[in-house]
Amino acid sequence: MTTRKGPIVIAAGGTGGHLFPGQALGQELTRRGHAIAVITDDRVAGVRQRFPDIDVFSVPSATPSGGGVLGMARAIVPILRGVMMSRKILRRLDARAVIGFGGYPTLPPLFAATMLGIPSAVHEQNAVLGRVNRLMGPRVTAIASTFDTPKYLSDKDAAKLTLTGNPVRDQIISVADTPYAPSGEGAPFTLLVFGGSQGARVMSDIVPAAVARLAADLRARLKVVQQARPEDVDRVRGAYQTADVDCEVAAFFEDMHARLASAQLVVARSGASTVTELAVIGRPSFLVPLPHAIDQDQLANAQVLSDAHGAWLMPQKDFTPERVATQLSKLMTAPDQLVSAAQCAKSVARPDAAQRLADLVEALASGSM
Repeated sequence: MTTRKGPIVIAAGGTGGHLFPGQALGQELTRRGHAIAVITDDRVAGVRQRFPDIDVFSVPSATPSGGGVLGMARAIVPILRGVMMSRKILRRLDARAVIGFGGYPTLPPLFAATMLGIPSAVHEQNAVLGRVNRLMGPRVTAIASTFDTPKYLSDKDAAKLTLTGNPVRDQIISVADTPYAPSGEGAPFTLLVFGGSQGARVMSDIVPAAVARLAADLRARLKVVQQARPEDVDRVRGAYQTADVDCEVAAFFEDMHARLASAQLVVARSGASTVTELAVIGRPSFLVPLPHAIDQDQLANAQVLSDAHGAWLMPQKDFTPERVATQLSKLMTAPDQLVSAAQCAKSVARPDAAQRLADLVEALASGSM
């Protein structure tokens, strides 16, 4: 195989769960002296913020909606256009390798790479192999994974799998060694609440109501830091103010790594990046998986931390103000349980995942796989 001279191309986009590990890989490959380019979909502005000073290309893509043949038919035209555009970009760049991080924005560049004979790989962040990664698994050169046996991995494709872990950004690594600070009796207690990179309305509906049910002495100790949807920020802030609870509410925290490191307890969805970052930093959490996901990937992610006793898994049907208030009351007065959970969460971490994945990608780009 002829070794190309151009950049390594990262195909990533959509939610932070797909984008953040791509960003982490880009940071590691750049440190190693490799040229990088990124192909994404029409949400290119947000991607450029994560990849400063790197060429970012936008190509059409689409997610089948509505289900069935009709949903696929609506998506096929933009996907095919994206494949054709990706072919032109990859040829012009003389791309050495292409790695995709799942989601439909990665389908056109990955498919184009396999058509052109460019070494390619997918990375699966979740405990369940996503639909695009399942589709591309038979075509790509290698499959990298956070877990050793992701659900839906075929026996045929299993030979391609390399266990790397889920790469985390430099910001997360910078606070990974911050010791967990338990909050003793009467001491301030920081509760961090978020629903992933796009927020979650259920957190805004349930957590403020739960906090309002706490005893006055517990509310006096509490500092809530909550990420909420923009349209929910004012009502969430108002609910905490009514409960006389110190709070900081915003639509997005750019310094989420620092917020995680300073939290005594986290309440969150269980997307792949969230679960990985909780493990790498070592913070106890209530995890509320997205209940209607087709493949139940968030449930599988949460079970990894729950089985390790690093998190409390709370199905959304049980995520009520009364239940959350009861659990918060117990844990705010049991710091030893939180210390133990923090240690258990950290026990499943793979902080060197970016290096492992970069090793794999370098092997791809050199033609040695």
